[in-house]
Amino acid sequence: MITFTCEVSQNEFLAEGSGEVHAVITVAARDEAAAAPGVVAGVVADAGPSTGRPAAAVGAGDAPGAAEVIILDCSGSMEYPQSKIIEARRAARAAIDALPDGVAFAVVEGTEQARVVYPERRELVTASAETRAAAGRAVARLRPHGGTAMGRWLRLTAQLMASRPDAIHHAILLTDGQNGESARALEAALAACEGAFQCDCRGVGADWRVDELRQISTRLLGTVSLLREPAEMADDFRALVAKALARGVADVALRVWTPKGSTTRFLRQVSPEVDDLMLRAVEVNPFTRDHPTGAWAAGTREYHLCVDVPPADVGDERLAARVSLVVGGEVVTQARVRAVWTEDAELSTRIDGVVAHYTGQAELARAVQDGLAARRAGDEVSAVTLLGRAAQIAAAADDGATLDRLGKVVEIDDPVTGSVRLRRDVEKLDEMDLDAGSTLTVPAKR
Repeated sequence: MITFTCEVSQNEFLAEGSGEVHAVITVAARDEAAAAPGVVAGVVADAGPSTGRPAAAVGAGDAPGAAEVIILDCSGSMEYPQSKIIEARRAARAAIDALPDGVAFAVVEGTEQARVVYPERRELVTASAETRAAAGRAVARLRPHGGTAMGRWLRLTAQLMASRPDAIHHAILLTDGQNGESARALEAALAACEGAFQCDCRGVGADWRVDELRQISTRLLGTVSLLREPAEMADDFRALVAKALARGVADVALRVWTPKGSTTRFLRQVSPEVDDLMLRAVEVNPFTRDHPTGAWAAGTREYHLCVDVPPADVGDERLAARVSLVVGGEVVTQARVRAVWTEDAELSTRIDGVVAHYTGQAELARAVQDGLAARRAGDEVSAVTLLGRAAQIAAAADDGATLDRLGKVVEIDDPVTGSVRLRRDVEKLDEMDLDAGSTLTVPAKR
């Protein structure tokens, strides 16, 4: 049983004439089966005064089954070095062996075409000792050949998932290269697959494009990461399968209502990583939009909402937005974002600490990506400025992991002031690792 709660962090006070409201919505999903003694399943605690209503629980009886598709790049480049295809086959077998009995699954071979390697028909098969062994034998026969057409791989995966419509759908996509299709073809495939399954993307080696896999993972509610060495694949695949199987609640959306005359400037996930939810907004009515967030396991996610409301007189108070968590079409918990106008400058200029932290985390991601783009374009002045700003934000947030990745691309003279110098001999893998990890965030200190 998963219990959801919502809480709001914001400074609700605005100066006269102002209408820009910021808030961070913290959504916590708790597995009541793992709760401390004394918690009675089905009894839900109040989420706190800022939510406006109690939290709600989704029982284990509501949890759908799981469906997993493993998409392996088998293009000709996977032969060089040969360890890539060898380790890719090993990783696929590790993922298959991690599937419990009853999970629906398939394996897709990706070249310039897409082919179901197992079960050799366009539907998912149920995991058992027999089917896992047969899938392992099919994977062992895979050989590199041909080109790369990721859009076709994704379309076939969506067709496979459609054979188990009630399951929580997840895919792993592994590649070592760049898509050979046009940008328009890939975009059309993503539009067709959006909402059909979630997809975690992994790139091995240094010849794939981070922005390309990020485009796929963002649209399909997944993650993107670099695997420096082929030998890393198997452990990573096992971890991805375990994480996917832990998701017990499907079709979760963040619903944002704003009053007449107000508009949502942005809504983005800011923890555990940065993700723009505006790209997937679905209109419910003229004042309400749903933002899909995929399937959930126990854990916490945080979202930064910015709403523009019509300015009001000093002393006035308005509901700037109402944010609801919607599971399977039903609202399970809710949070209210307020706006209060004051002439007290101390109140109106105060920045909520959580909002300030995640504003910085979003800026950090942009600074890294834009700084690397400037470096590749030969614009050293912009690259130094942007990557220096990234170092400064990372230092202020005590984000050691980002500082370590930055330090392989720039010499950090003083992280506090953002003083950096470009390194002349940067390994491509280090640059890709910094790019791929740019959207990961550190939690706010409370």
